[in-house]
Amino acid sequence: MGDKDKLINDESIEEGSTTSITKKVAKVVVKSQLPWYFGTGSLLFWGLLFFSIVIPLFYRLPTPLTINDSNKGVFIAERAYNTLSGLASIGTKVVGSQGNEVDTVQYLLNQLAIIKEEILDDFFDLEVDIQRPTGSYIWSLMANHYHNIQNIVVKLSPKNSTSESYLLVNSHFDSKPTSPSVGDAGHMIVSVLEVLRIIGSTRQTFTHPIVFLLNGAEENPLQGSHGFITQHKWAPFCKAVINLDAAGSGGREILFQSGPDSSWLTEYYKKNAKHPFGTSMAEELFQTGLLPSDTDFGIFNTYGGLSGFDIAQVINGYVYHTLNDRIDVIPLGALQNTGDNLLGLVRALSNATELFDPEAYETGHAIFFDVLGLYLVTYSATNAVYLNYAVAGATILLVFLSLWRIAVKSNITLETALLWGIVVLVIQVIGFVLGVALPIVVAYVMDKYGLSLSYFSHPILLIGLYVCPSLLGLSLPAYIYFKLQRNPKISYPSQIQLALHGYAVVLAVLAIALNYYGLRTTYVFTWTLIFYVIPLALNLLLTLQDRGYAWTALLKIAQVFPFLYNSYLFYTFITALTPMMGRYGASTNPDLIVSALTALGALLSLGFLILLVNVYRRPSLVFLVLLAISGVTIYAATSTQVGFPYRAKTNVQRVPYLQVRRTFYEYDGTVSKDESGYLFNFQDRRKQAPLEEYVNLTGLISLEDDCDKYMFCGVPLFDSRWVKAKAEAMWLPREEPINPPSIPTLELLNKTVLADSTTLYLEFNLTGPDHMSIFLQPYEDVTISNWTFVHTMLENSTTYPAPYHVYHSYGINDGPLNFFLELEKPDGDFDVPLLQVGISGHFIGNEGDEQAIEFADSFPPFSGLVQWPASYHRYIY
Repeated sequence: MGDKDKLINDESIEEGSTTSITKKVAKVVVKSQLPWYFGTGSLLFWGLLFFSIVIPLFYRLPTPLTINDSNKGVFIAERAYNTLSGLASIGTKVVGSQGNEVDTVQYLLNQLAIIKEEILDDFFDLEVDIQRPTGSYIWSLMANHYHNIQNIVVKLSPKNSTSESYLLVNSHFDSKPTSPSVGDAGHMIVSVLEVLRIIGSTRQTFTHPIVFLLNGAEENPLQGSHGFITQHKWAPFCKAVINLDAAGSGGREILFQSGPDSSWLTEYYKKNAKHPFGTSMAEELFQTGLLPSDTDFGIFNTYGGLSGFDIAQVINGYVYHTLNDRIDVIPLGALQNTGDNLLGLVRALSNATELFDPEAYETGHAIFFDVLGLYLVTYSATNAVYLNYAVAGATILLVFLSLWRIAVKSNITLETALLWGIVVLVIQVIGFVLGVALPIVVAYVMDKYGLSLSYFSHPILLIGLYVCPSLLGLSLPAYIYFKLQRNPKISYPSQIQLALHGYAVVLAVLAIALNYYGLRTTYVFTWTLIFYVIPLALNLLLTLQDRGYAWTALLKIAQVFPFLYNSYLFYTFITALTPMMGRYGASTNPDLIVSALTALGALLSLGFLILLVNVYRRPSLVFLVLLAISGVTIYAATSTQVGFPYRAKTNVQRVPYLQVRRTFYEYDGTVSKDESGYLFNFQDRRKQAPLEEYVNLTGLISLEDDCDKYMFCGVPLFDSRWVKAKAEAMWLPREEPINPPSIPTLELLNKTVLADSTTLYLEFNLTGPDHMSIFLQPYEDVTISNWTFVHTMLENSTTYPAPYHVYHSYGINDGPLNFFLELEKPDGDFDVPLLQVGISGHFIGNEGDEQAIEFADSFPPFSGLVQWPASYHRYIY
């Protein structure tokens, strides 16, 4: 045989040998794998674990106490419920209305009179003060001006107390239009009253006086808290605050802001909140400004420098600010939950030595999170930084040691093992990106076809829409890689372990990056990794990773803990955020937010577990199950009523609109425009599409052209939310003129050129309904140099450029608003047009004329209408 023939024959033998070895390895792998039904069974197991443990604990409420328990010095849910029933019967409580300024104030004063009779006079002093402040401040690019709104302020002090450090407890009783405000925030108001009753009627004394602020103008927005903290006689003594609010109704209340810079507060919450529920991840998310809500807590911190707790109802946010915010959605257990926690916190903080000098205890932020509502974990942000880096470093180190052990056991060099590890790491990076991207793609495509919010009424659809695609995206690259590339030198169980190591390194690198940028949410990645590092270390010590699939047992056991916590955490966010997506605005696809959040929750809860499907025979069956779930869900969401977002009484579509009459006066007093129509501010992505089948919206047009042509679009935009969404505003013309109940009157009292001859002083009186706005647009060569309202807006023209929006409301007193403007014009010529002034009047609570009522009646039952007549007059001075 020639050399050439021999070489060819040797190569053929070697190739055949390699193929034979690969086939033998494949047969061994299949034989060593667990039966296929364990793979699909594992999906069922983790699903059952979620629905049997996480869901019940999430919705768990304490047993409510009754009047029969009154002698125990504890919170009585039944009594609070009775108080809430009376408050609910008043109905809506809009600032300036009879319901808010008279009926509710009198009802609360009557309740306080009853409580005062139960106060132990030998131990405590009780003072009640009705505050009616007037003021203004900047809120969301507008001057927020209020006049004679009402706060009920109660101070409970121990006899002969010398402490000048007060604890402030705040909630509000006013409401949005149409809402009875039972959950937001009647639930909190009656909880405050019951806590006041208990503390004042038991012989358990305390150190610091407690100020209970029953705030009459939070929805306006946040005027009551500003009036108190900047003007009330007790405000300078308040050192900490417990703020109570709601974005939902009928469940547990969440601690979503603490501090700032006062980690000692979370220790008090940990020790004294009987039913802990909170996370610093919620705090960071809220403070991004992405959520369509805000609370008085920010006002107390900004204008009073107060630290404390921001606590709110978040479950069942569908009823928030709607007609459905009724007492029948609040179980007694929810009141007991709030009351137990509030009573414990008030008792503890009113005795806190830190309250004497809170600044001395400013040690930075805290990490805090509850574990399934059973226990609160808290530690300082400084310690968190060290822990995050330590766990990420330990992960990478242990992965390296595991690779070294695999190299020794497989008779290959460490360099070869590292090379295989890097290849698998790249595969896992691709998998992680796909795990996040696929749900986002689903969200994008469905929105493109007008099918956003299909999960709104049935959040369980999120499993098929986003969870399953996320798990497929993460696990498929590794599965395909194992199918195409069998490595005969490394055992198949070790190859699977390499995939998990790759995923762990991805999470460790993300944790390092998030930690570097100072995000406290890094704790979620850190604790997920801790429960990978622990079994990994044990498997190395016990050499279990050398024994086939033996190492998977410890890993599966350890993964129970991050699965339970992470699924609980992200279920909390999904439960809170899903209803908010129905009022997130029309310009943004909210499904992108929900899909990304759901994907992250799936990856952190099930990431390691889904990679273990390769341990079972026919892992493709698991993928087929995931695909089938996604396919059926997408079909249901797109082709059946299951995917229709809205339901009457439970999940309404919010439809705010105004019955508008707008009139434009020119400089010479002539009228250039006088028209009527309905002004829509759709709050959800689907806008008018679900309504077109029921309501005659022929002629509905965008106001985009008017927004380019006129100051603030030339319409009576109600508040900052309407102003922000003005580009999405829609106008439906109406032939028959709308005649509002009255017309706001703007009277020019004084027009004087000042001594410098370049400044014109204008003084006005404005008379009208309890909610009005002033829109101001100086002409090109004119500037407003001074005015009655917040001067900071005029000083910083970059942040607050013209045109200006002044939002004005009054509470108990309907007297005229007197204000002045000073206009500067370099050439001193004031006999030309200088300024456009727009005046809007809002007649909240008025249904309008007969045609407007018929129009409202044509909307389907799933519509949550918020509408009233409004006028707009444009003048030129």
